[in-house]
Amino acid sequence: MSLLKNKVVCITGSSRGIGRACAVESARHGATGLILHYYGDEVTEKEVLSLKAEVEAFPGAKAVVVPGDIADASTAAKIVEAGVAAFQRIDVLVSNAGICPFSEFLTMPHATWERTRQVNLDGSFYITQAVANQMKSQTPQGGSIIGVASISALVGGEFQVHYTPTKAGILSLMQSCAVALGKYNIRANAVLPGTIATDINKEDLSDAAKREGMVKRTCLGRLGEPEDLAGPVVFLASDLAKYVTGASLLVDGGLFVNLQ
Repeated sequence: MSLLKNKVVCITGSSRGIGRACAVESARHGATGLILHYYGDEVTEKEVLSLKAEVEAFPGAKAVVVPGDIADASTAAKIVEAGVAAFQRIDVLVSNAGICPFSEFLTMPHATWERTRQVNLDGSFYITQAVANQMKSQTPQGGSIIGVASISALVGGEFQVHYTPTKAGILSLMQSCAVALGKYNIRANAVLPGTIATDINKEDLSDAAKREGMVKRTCLGRLGEPEDLAGPVVFLASDLAKYVTGASLLVDGGLFVNLQ
């Protein structure tokens, strides 16, 4: 199926993990334009260039890559400018860029709180606002915005006291954007991944006992993979979800509901 046929999709933090999987799945479903944001260091540059080649292997797909710190408001402006220059419009935003430096609460440096908030929440606000303005101005008007929040928006974590509020903020941001932007035919929804095996938690999950404990807490008996998020994101981006806005979709293998 080509759920995103001829659509232009913008993804922040696309070089690896969930962002990368969403880019590949978008191209697989017919997206003709991919705006691939990445941090901009040597490692992420290599990763995003390999991603660009991968998505452009799909028929009709073209990609532009845009570096920059998403915590800087000017990066959002550059992403939109580059995307519109290449493709004339933006139909879908996947606001995915984020960090999670695990830290003990009582001794956490304030700089850790500041940086986590700036990247995760401020960055999501900046790119959502910038893309929403483009979606409002283009013809035909409208689009789909998907914020990658987390199950951590709903529950707590001992070493995530700085992280969980940012993800709750993204969930709230999408809910309020759904209200603010509906009149422009712009939908806004959130996906809430559970424990997904990515670089963001690689070190934390290197503890075999902790990893096994997380696996046992899921109903499906496994950790998530980035590809597990890509399908729900494509659904929310597509016209199959044309009457879905302000929603939050848990993608956690049943982690949240499993109290036993």
